[in-house]
Amino acid sequence: MLTAAAEVLAAADSSESAESAWAWRDAPIATLVQRVQQLQNERAQAFRRLDQAHRQYLLSDLHHDFPSYRSVVHEVTQAFAAASREVLAVEAELAGPRAQPVLARHVRSLQELEQTRLATVALLQVMGTPGVSEQDPEKLHQLKIKCMLPRMCMGIMSPTVSSAFRSLTMPTATLAPV
Repeated sequence: MLTAAAEVLAAADSSESAESAWAWRDAPIATLVQRVQQLQNERAQAFRRLDQAHRQYLLSDLHHDFPSYRSVVHEVTQAFAAASREVLAVEAELAGPRAQPVLARHVRSLQELEQTRLATVALLQVMGTPGVSEQDPEKLHQLKIKCMLPRMCMGIMSPTVSSAFRSLTMPTATLAPV
């Protein structure tokens, strides 16, 4: 289970630097915005599929059907990576040749929020799986840190939410009063 979540996170991280051949280069700006909306719809479908697969995995009796769940995680990971590459290509097009820096920043913010959402969903699925935290607590701790600390540093989460996540990722003895 930890491996499946780590695969989702690795794909999200690696998609930032990937570039793909891109067919939208000469499209009007309105068409680029519509494409981003289409990609968001695809991401929403992928999130629903991931959630459904996780629910089925948890309901698959005492002997959880991990191979089926891992297969869906792999497919969804590929869909997220492809959407991320294309969103980043739209951002690059808007920031560069189209000279639309404000729109490009909005697209970048959307991409960063989607990465945060994906990392959070992966972490919640791992944490919601019976017996996982007992399997390898150190690996789970590292996954929590990878998911949450960079996002808190970017200021995406409110101080209240950041404080709640800090309590999940740091030993209680090292927490300072908030």
